[in-house]
Amino acid sequence: MPARAQESATYAEKLGFPQGARVLILHMDDAGMSFDSNLGIETVFDRGVAHSTSVMMPCPWVPQIVRYIKAHPDIDAGLHLTLTSEWKDYRWGPLAGKSRVPGLTDPEGCLWPDVASVVRHASAAEVDLEIRAQLDRAETMGFHPSHLDSHMGTLFATDSFLMKYVSLGIEKHIPVMLPGGDDYSIRQESHPSESRIQAIRKLGKMAWDGGLPVLDDLDNFSYDWKVPKGMPADDAHLLKWREALYEKSLLDLKPGLTMVIMHCTSPTPVFSKITDSGDIRKADMLVMLDPAFRKFLVDNGFILTTWREVARRRDDLSHP
Repeated sequence: MPARAQESATYAEKLGFPQGARVLILHMDDAGMSFDSNLGIETVFDRGVAHSTSVMMPCPWVPQIVRYIKAHPDIDAGLHLTLTSEWKDYRWGPLAGKSRVPGLTDPEGCLWPDVASVVRHASAAEVDLEIRAQLDRAETMGFHPSHLDSHMGTLFATDSFLMKYVSLGIEKHIPVMLPGGDDYSIRQESHPSESRIQAIRKLGKMAWDGGLPVLDDLDNFSYDWKVPKGMPADDAHLLKWREALYEKSLLDLKPGLTMVIMHCTSPTPVFSKITDSGDIRKADMLVMLDPAFRKFLVDNGFILTTWREVARRRDDLSHP
């Protein structure tokens, strides 16, 4: 599908970035999910090129990652608002409590394992209660998030969920992950209906008019890049395979502000008891640590930013 001519300035340009620039938020999901997740994310923060993460507040390893965030106050860390608990033997429940959000709670007392079950059982009012409870826990711990986003995209599953999410961001003046621009990558990879694109753009305008920065696009497809059959899963092979995919994906991006989602993990032997995704998560970490990838970004003119920076830029437009 050929790229559609852009009808107006990108959100990146509105935020003061150069015309035609490809501006990236390199973002690591799933902080707090496990020790291994935290270790990978912290390693990349210390030595790599990705500079954004978000925390799954219902998960067991939240206290450790929050201590790290508070010790590094300039870190770009948001909330990975979590309405599902997808693993078989490693699970978590709603922070609002089963009695307040029964529709979000499965027969084990945990969050449902998949998005479809959340849509089937939970109301928008329950979703609102739970995401507010997750924000409240963060604030109680002294952690003020740089942004809000959505684990497994659950908050994008229905219009009513999405409205609760955007409205909370506007109310609390916290940026929300919302691709309200041209959405070239999303249209190429997911083929949403035009009505769906227009609905999200309308919400993007609502968020922008509410004083929040808005994304032009969202690159959320690396989790689908599975290790090729027969390829050795040592670090060298994982890095070479994964880096080539990231480079191709980024070169295909159009101008604008794009959030690129990945899962950087440093797997210990116990991680395989949680999920079989350890190799692809480790590969993400290896790419973000590789000096050659840093050089690729520079050589191709990508501008790296964070949610904290784009929030400051948006505030400056509202209060010149």
